[in-house]
Amino acid sequence: MKSAMPLSPDDALFRKITRRIVPFLFVCYVINFIDRVNIGFAKLQFLQDLKLNDAVYGMAAGIFFVSYMAFEVPSNLMLARIGVRKTLMRIMFLWGLFTVLLMFTKNATMLYVLRFLLGAAEAGFFPGIILYLTYWFPDARRGRVTSLFVIAIPLAGVIGGPLSGGIMSHFDTVMGLRGWQWLFLIEGVPAMALGIMALFFLDDRPKDAKWLAPAEQSRVMAELAADSANGAKEGAHGSMRDALRNPRIYLLAFIYFTIFMGLNAVSFWIPSIIRQVGVQNIGTIGLISGGISVCTAIGTLLAGYSSDRHGERRWHVAGSGFAVAAAFLLLPLASGSVPLTVCCLAVASVGLYANLATFWTIPPAYLRGGSAAGGIAMITALGAIGGVLSPNIVGTLKEVTGSLYSGLAVIASILIIGMFTLLCALPSPRREADRAARLSAMK
Repeated sequence: MKSAMPLSPDDALFRKITRRIVPFLFVCYVINFIDRVNIGFAKLQFLQDLKLNDAVYGMAAGIFFVSYMAFEVPSNLMLARIGVRKTLMRIMFLWGLFTVLLMFTKNATMLYVLRFLLGAAEAGFFPGIILYLTYWFPDARRGRVTSLFVIAIPLAGVIGGPLSGGIMSHFDTVMGLRGWQWLFLIEGVPAMALGIMALFFLDDRPKDAKWLAPAEQSRVMAELAADSANGAKEGAHGSMRDALRNPRIYLLAFIYFTIFMGLNAVSFWIPSIIRQVGVQNIGTIGLISGGISVCTAIGTLLAGYSSDRHGERRWHVAGSGFAVAAAFLLLPLASGSVPLTVCCLAVASVGLYANLATFWTIPPAYLRGGSAAGGIAMITALGAIGGVLSPNIVGTLKEVTGSLYSGLAVIASILIIGMFTLLCALPSPRREADRAARLSAMK
């Protein structure tokens, strides 16, 4: 029996870094996503309790992204100045607090206000972590690491679906509170605790990490410096002003906008779609959602490893995006069957999160130095407009047509446009570098 090949010194070093920082970030993102989308389960009860409808729910889900978008860039610029430890403490403590306060919602106005505040609190979390990973990992390793981080979202579904369903089923009427009120209370407190832990557990940069030997710190910094130098040769933009004048940043923002629309459609409407095809028990809906999330976690990891192994990003993003659009468009044909509907939802979920993980390996190739913090946040903020529109489109068309599928068809069409934009308007950095080298040789 052949023994496993020994790790190279660099592989061993970056595995050490991964094991130190990624699990904690992973747990934070699991809690983040559970708290962001638990409203999708809560609405199964509170719409009737508060005498609201799907249009109000769509507005509440979407208004989160109005404040999220507005505070995204300032939050990331602040992270670049004060570090991830203090930034995560602020973000996580406040979002946990506003999640808990949602249990006191009495009407649509209060729901809108608290969701707006929740979005403002969470702003900067995801782009902040994407930026933070660039402080520790060179580009060639970032696909795998980003996919490890992003699978926290489907894992949040594995945990959050059954957990949310169980809380709402078993805690309903306990101490005079409805299940959805217990949901916000129980799922909001862990975020506050993790925010405090971040201040003591994380290190802002490799040079601050006492768990790395001085030689290891120097090696990491050398790898990142070489990565930055390669980026400069390939035309990556090095200042915030350069990033703002780079049209490709706006192309990336548009592409992310289309991805975000699909992401929110899956995140906020899966429980409602499962109920619409005949599954009425909330606990069962949670278990089905959890099963879909298991498939999503596996698919996202495989996509990240495939992208790194082949050194290819654009077709991995576009291919998964086209699969999502096809799944959305096929949902009406599967509406008479629970298994077929679940299969379509699983394909859509796998495709979207594989899409998301691989997409976020692309922007850092165009952003270096001072442009990274603001540029990544700007892409996220502009893309988050899709988060505002997506739930409103689905919720409004549901009230008009009586079906969720018409809104999903609109989102599928927009996603297709985004994937063609990626393939046609955004050349790969490698191809661009080769072209620049040929032009330089001709001169």
